[in-house]
Amino acid sequence: MSDYSANTTTAEPGVEALTLAQRIDRLESTEAIRQLAGQYALSLDMRDLDAHVGLFAADIRVGREKTGRAHLKAWVDDTLRHQFTGTSHHIGQHIIEFIDVDHAIGVVYSKNEHETGAEWVIMQMLYWDDYERIDGRWYFRRRLPCYWYASDLNRPPIGEMKMRWPGRAPYYGTFHDLFPSWQDFWRQSPEDERDAVLPQVAAPAELDKFLLTMRRDAPAPKIRVR
Repeated sequence: MSDYSANTTTAEPGVEALTLAQRIDRLESTEAIRQLAGQYALSLDMRDLDAHVGLFAADIRVGREKTGRAHLKAWVDDTLRHQFTGTSHHIGQHIIEFIDVDHAIGVVYSKNEHETGAEWVIMQMLYWDDYERIDGRWYFRRRLPCYWYASDLNRPPIGEMKMRWPGRAPYYGTFHDLFPSWQDFWRQSPEDERDAVLPQVAAPAELDKFLLTMRRDAPAPKIRVR
């Protein structure tokens, strides 16, 4: 498999200059991946499940033992049919970084609204994505939905256990669990470094390694989707 680092010249120390063809391919790939996020939201909200599952690799893993778009379609159908009357997913910032020419990772913010029974539930979340180009087309290889809160529109989710679906006991989401910095921030304080005039600052992340640097090899959390 080829890599973006091949056939490059050094523009400045630590920075790789891609060839023109590689730059064009990366721009086109970035836009194709960005379209996936929008297509995901639209197909989900309009309940076009064939269009929706077609955004995923044909051998997509569904649960622990099942694979394939048919199993994914059945799972999505069951979730949407029995949990929500209607939904609207509003896509926010999208960070995309390439592992090589055919693999990338990304983080997508999403603010969602759900009609569920007698309540109108709003949600803030992010997706950690793995993308793969197969036969010239980009697909989702995996989506990890990480939730901050879900709560009735008229009940701000103040306090612990911000996932508050009607008829269910509140539980924790996984919004911050991918990134150790959240716990580190609250565990440490500038007052702990009384002898230091200024705090230490790490070097900026390497090109295309911002997300991986923030992850610090943190494992994927166990996610409760429904």
